[in-house]
Amino acid sequence: MPRPRTSETRERIQAAALELFTTHGIRQTSLRQIAEHLGLTKPALYYHFSSRDDLMASLVQPLIDDIEALLSEDERRAEPSDARDLLGRYFDISYRYRAVTALLVRELGALSELGFAKRVLNWRHRLLILLVGPDADVADRARAIVALGGLGDCLVMLADVPVETLKPAALDAACAALGRSTSR
Repeated sequence: MPRPRTSETRERIQAAALELFTTHGIRQTSLRQIAEHLGLTKPALYYHFSSRDDLMASLVQPLIDDIEALLSEDERRAEPSDARDLLGRYFDISYRYRAVTALLVRELGALSELGFAKRVLNWRHRLLILLVGPDADVADRARAIVALGGLGDCLVMLADVPVETLKPAALDAACAALGRSTSR
């Protein structure tokens, strides 16, 4: 039987880690458990990831990179994006990484220790500014916070709803929270 390529093994480790982190918690899941789950030796796992934190970072970093790219693109625009369009693109990225997003919500304490919570709060602040501007009053900022939080919560709490149903409903609710038109 041919041995899996390095990238395939790395992806298998990431998938198993995400499953075990979600089921048992980040701090309650050891690299040994992940290796055993996959039938790998610990040295084989260490070949790909030097620590649990390194493995966790490999799961979260693609989400962070995509959100950072979205934010940077919108922050460079001369004209602000339409709120529904911006929220829709944010939803798409969050949906693509919905298992990681759910883990972020459930394991905020552990992720805070790894420095990810600060990054999430930073990008939420940047999204808030893109949605309502830097000088928005408390009411507008509160609506934007509710819109962003609600959008993320929909991904986690309505995970069984097909995306073609979930996305328009979540965007309508987020736009309503902002006090904006929900028309598509």
